Amino acid sequence: MSELIATVFFLLLSVVLGGVLVVLLEKKNQVRFIKLSLALSGGFLLAIAFIHFLPELYAEAHTTIGIWVLAGFLIQLFLEYFSGGIEHGHIHAHANKKVPYGLLISLSIHSFIEGIPLANTEVNVHNHEHLTGHHHHSLLLGIILHQLPVAIALMTLLRQSLIKSSTSWILLILFGMMTPLGLTFGSLIPMGSAIPFMDILLAIVVGMFLHISTTIIFETNENHHFNLAKLIAILLGVGLSMSLI
Repeated sequence: MSELIATVFFLLLSVVLGGVLVVLLEKKNQVRFIKLSLALSGGFLLAIAFIHFLPELYAEAHTTIGIWVLAGFLIQLFLEYFSGGIEHGHIHAHANKKVPYGLLISLSIHSFIEGIPLANTEVNVHNHEHLTGHHHHSLLLGIILHQLPVAIALMTLLRQSLIKSSTSWILLILFGMMTPLGLTFGSLIPMGSAIPFMDILLAIVVGMFLHISTTIIFETNENHHFNLAKLIAILLGVGLSMSLI
């Protein structure tokens, strides 16, 4: 229970911290921080997908697991049609004081889905059945590292849309609650079922991670110096993942 509370706390903290940083940082620094933190999370997500989760999923010998990874990739592609690519730091704000419901729903679905496998790893830390404690920490850290820059981008967009500050914070907190809600939902899924629901959901999340991380990594910038900083951030993310093996 204590680890569950800590998991929820850090998930919410990453989103709240993102909102606080928007208030503290200047606009120019916001954009740079978002891009570099996304590069760090992109490198980390790509590395944990290949090093931690894909070997684990294929070791279970589920012949259809590749289909579910591809499904996750395509689901993320579909969600980004509505989010406008805010997961990659793309902020397209309009000063019309309107709540971007499509974007919020898309981000919420993404966060809810990626929170579900956390319930599986939470259980198996104690039961030692499938995913190890290292994998739980990898998944949790990957989500946190990505939630932070997304929260910054979301809060920046809400403020630029001239939405009231109180409304912006409420919407940000609601977004932050989606991953813990996914974790709660995942805890209700029967672990002993003949259908490997959790493996399927983890494969979908891995596919989503692959889409996000590759898009972040392969996005280009004209500024050579920024590209170098981005490369260093990506390598740091990969190195962080390697340290969790």
